Amino acid sequence: MTIPETMRAFVLHGHGDFDQLQFHGDWPTPKPSSNEVLIKVEACGLNNTDINTRTGWYSKSVTTATTGSTYEGNQDDDGGWDGSIQFPRIQGGDAVGHVVAVGDNVDSSMVGKRALVDTITRDWDDPKNYHKTSYMGSAFDGGFADYMVADYRNVNPVDTDYSSAELATFAIAYSTAENMLNRVQADEDDLVLIPGASGGVGSALVQLANRRGAKTIAMASEAKHDEVKTLNPTVVIARSPENLKQTLVETIGRPDVTIIADIVGGPDFPTRLEVLARGGRYACSGAIAGPIVDLDLRTMYLNDLTFHGCTIFEPKVFPSLVKYIEAGEIKPMLAASFPLEQLHDAQRMFIEKKHTGNIVVTME
Repeated sequence: MTIPETMRAFVLHGHGDFDQLQFHGDWPTPKPSSNEVLIKVEACGLNNTDINTRTGWYSKSVTTATTGSTYEGNQDDDGGWDGSIQFPRIQGGDAVGHVVAVGDNVDSSMVGKRALVDTITRDWDDPKNYHKTSYMGSAFDGGFADYMVADYRNVNPVDTDYSSAELATFAIAYSTAENMLNRVQADEDDLVLIPGASGGVGSALVQLANRRGAKTIAMASEAKHDEVKTLNPTVVIARSPENLKQTLVETIGRPDVTIIADIVGGPDFPTRLEVLARGGRYACSGAIAGPIVDLDLRTMYLNDLTFHGCTIFEPKVFPSLVKYIEAGEIKPMLAASFPLEQLHDAQRMFIEKKHTGNIVVTME
């Protein structure tokens, strides 16, 4: 195929409001280096990381919940996912498409492959070194464009009947969720409490914990209960019940759980922690309701709790995720899709948090 010299792309030009996220119809098409492939992007999912990076929420100068708005203070030095971010930057970490060209060191048989792109780049001579990792759409350009490049070792061919929009719901949410469950070693003996179960990561956590045979307690607003029930959690309970312990007794017959898989944080953190059983494990990979929480250290040490901060996942996670997709063991939760030009509208819908599952943009 003929590859154009320019492409459509949404480009982030600095931290701030939507005016910093600009559509370009003639952005230069990237060219693959020796170890890279060129992907014609067909769809790309939205994530909290996109919003948080645009607004600079990762900066320690920000102490409030993720809102999608600009924040006071200077976020230039630490407003990106892994510190400072170089602008301009094409965001988008959930890219799906077809390989259309390869670099000199890449087998030409990859051309034509449909693929999901692993969002974490690594030093492939030292792939488990967390200090040598970076994130697509933050440290390097991602999928909110017609074309993108990626190291061929991050490109995972996938064989499925799912549409590209459906496939674009998987990469970040499900790899994040699988990493959290790996860290806490969830298995069939566990009761897993999942705040924010209607979101991308939350809905992935329900499915992936179910896959392991664990019992799942999904927390979501009442308006979303019917949609969350389609994921087959053991029970669905309110997002912020008046008495969480009593609610657990009434629904699962006991006042505690063995695992909390949390991407919410915020003011309800202490209440949730009180229902973690002795020897329980807490995994965190987000704080959309607020990053600053109250922690009574006595709750932690007297109950022998273990805490896991979960961001970088092992190289094996992404290939495993592809196998789950191909085997039909997990399903996409596509809430809505927008054409690329309407990325602002897609982000506004994402920020409102009235949806269940994931929102994507498509390049069709």
